[in-house]
Amino acid sequence: MSPLLPATMRAAVLHGPGQLRIEERPVPAPGPRQVLVRVDAVGACGSDVHYYRHGRIGDFVVDAPLVLGHEPSGTVVALGPGVTRHEVGQRVSVEPGTPCGTCTECRTGRYNLCPRMVFYATPPVDGVFCEYAAVHEEFAHPVPDALGDEAAALLEPLSVGVWSCRKARVAPGDRVLVTGAGPIGLVAAQTALAFGAREVTVTDVLPQRLELARTLGLTAVDVSRTPPAELAFGPSVLLECSGVPAVIGEAVRAMARAGRVVLIGMGGDEVPLPLAQVQNYELEVTGTFRYAHTWPTAIGLAASGQVALDPLVTHRFGLAETERALTVGAEDPTAVKSVVLPQR
Repeated sequence: MSPLLPATMRAAVLHGPGQLRIEERPVPAPGPRQVLVRVDAVGACGSDVHYYRHGRIGDFVVDAPLVLGHEPSGTVVALGPGVTRHEVGQRVSVEPGTPCGTCTECRTGRYNLCPRMVFYATPPVDGVFCEYAAVHEEFAHPVPDALGDEAAALLEPLSVGVWSCRKARVAPGDRVLVTGAGPIGLVAAQTALAFGAREVTVTDVLPQRLELARTLGLTAVDVSRTPPAELAFGPSVLLECSGVPAVIGEAVRAMARAGRVVLIGMGGDEVPLPLAQVQNYELEVTGTFRYAHTWPTAIGLAASGQVALDPLVTHRFGLAETERALTVGAEDPTAVKSVVLPQR
């Protein structure tokens, strides 16, 4: 590596539930076809918060020190052997998972389902609440100057929105209901509009988030006052981003015949569904797991202004304040998206 690069870096390391420490770690050396990225911005995700609070998500358990964070953007500062796609100085948005490339899922284009996926901040793989990260060049996506560092980091949640709309086959003329006006709900709703939906309604109970949805050009409904069953339209698509079992059931009951339901939000391990409604209306119900082949579309949507990412960022923290980035959402009702800036 360049002698101008430091030998060590700071990293925010989780040692157990509620135990986060700032530590010095070696700066990684980029391997074959890897680039070293100086991490300039990292979005704090709900999964990061869950690991911080509980030390696990389902079968993924933090049983050794772990660096959280999987929504990074940054600048290429060094090249490993065999790199052909990048030059030093290139700004990139980092896709946080590297699949094996050889399994059935990878070879059929569903690399998000790769059983050997190496994904940031999923035990035992360290994430990117740190100052530098080594990234396979195929998953360091160049971004245009029209996108700032924070927006480039938020291409990861936008990719969730793109993947969800693809799974729902959102098309011109669709009426779309998005339950939950958090970061994923807001990018999914904007993506649905960009995909041609004629009507997109976002529901939540928090006034601040509903108002943000309206500023983004979306129809927003407070479901503490107007439940989904009382909406004036039958959605052809449901993008369920709340993860709240009661909300899921109510929204499914509001669907139009032959509607498509995509479950995105992370709630309990089991969710009751109104099976009679699913059968009688021939509803399609599917889940989503991460994304595949979404970054080019996400970059285009954000760079063109069809999806606004910067308004989602309500809080910014330096690396030493990472713990605050993971707790502010539970303490401040105005919080939508926190971003960690590791170079601070």
